[in-house]
Formats: sequence, C-alpha cells, structure tokens
Amino acid sequence: MLNKHLAKFDKIMKRGVGLGTIHYGVETTKGKAGDKFLEWQGGYFEPHWSVNPHWTARFEKFIEHPVTRGLKTFEVNDEWYYHMRFRPGMKDVTPILTAMPGPETLKRRDGAHSGNPHVRAAVLERKEPQHLAWVAVRPGGGRGFGFTGAHNHVNWRNDNFRRTVLNGIVWISGVEVPDDGVPSATPDDAEMDANQDKHGDLGGRRLFTFPDRK
Repeated sequence: MLNKHLAKFDKIMKRGVGLGTIHYGVETTKGKAGDKFLEWQGGYFEPHWSVNPHWTARFEKFIEHPVTRGLKTFEVNDEWYYHMRFRPGMKDVTPILTAMPGPETLKRRDGAHSGNPHVRAAVLERKEPQHLAWVAVRPGGGRGFGFTGAHNHVNWRNDNFRRTVLNGIVWISGVEVPDDGVPSATPDDAEMDANQDKHGDLGGRRLFTFPDRK
C-alpha cells in the first residue's frame, strides 16, 4: 500500500512518528520500498529471502528492553515469518522475540515466500536463531516495531503474545512501558468471536479464523 507513496510517507516518518507493522504488513518489495522499511523500522519481509511457514515458536529468553517487560516463557503456533531482511549489522535494531525454527519449516519448494538457498543455509547449516519481532530506532528520530505473527486470530488470547504487541505499540508512541508490561484482560469467547465472518466448533474447541481474502 505504501510502495506508490514512499516520498509522502517519508515526510511523516521524518517527523518522528512511530511505525509498527504486523504480519503481512511487514512485507514489501526489495529496492526503494525495502530500503525505506529498513530506515523506518529496521527490517522487513523480503520475497525470495524471507519465508512464511506455520510452526510453533518457543520464546524462552528476552533481551532487556521496554518492549520485553512482563514477558515470560511462552510458545505459540502461528505463521511466523522469519529470515527477515535487517539493517546491516543490525544497526540500532533490537530483537524482541527470537526462536529456532525446525527443519520441518523448510520442506517446501523454493519460492517467493516458501524457501531459498540463503534461508536454508542459515537455519539448516549454521543453526542461526531467527528474530520474529524487533524494534528499531530511526536515524534522525522516531521508532519502529515489526511483529511477524498474528495469522491465527486465536493467538490474541495468549497473554504474552498480546503483551508483546501492546508493549511495542506503546513504545513506538514514545510512551513509557509499565514495569510489568501493558496490562490487558484475556479476551473471552464473545470478544474473540466478535466481528468474525466464520466460526465454528471442532471437537469442543472454538475456531477463530480470518475472512477469506480475494
């Protein structure tokens, strides 16, 4: 959506406005748009470099940062994108959620989103943990936040998952994150089901899905 309006949006970014992108919002194209995403938020999903498998990521250790406040060990199955394109040397970029994908996440054929030699070497050969959420400080002022999960709507019920995003939103807004993270009540069935076009029951377990995209 931004690719045709980079110059106009860049003026907003140069005012120091915070930028946060979630799931498909972290993806853009290599080149001018990708370079701006690196500047604005420190990283992005680059086709033929990054991948988008569904897998269970487990988060056990967190770097000390306002966005990690209140986070405890948790694991979530989601369409966690990984092997993001980051600024060279991770300059002014701080990983927030990091996990090690298993080899099962790279069984698909190579493609724009499914696999490539670079990610296979990083994960299967060099065993490099992957950053699934991050924050960045923008040159000249301003903050960015990227979060690759949130394909599965039901995951907003996970308190740590939800807290990560809420902390990130508060931080890029320039507001102090509480010592225990941003508080929020765990949504009940009615709240999770609200505004969903499709829902049902599978073995007594509620299903929460996004509307089909065309």
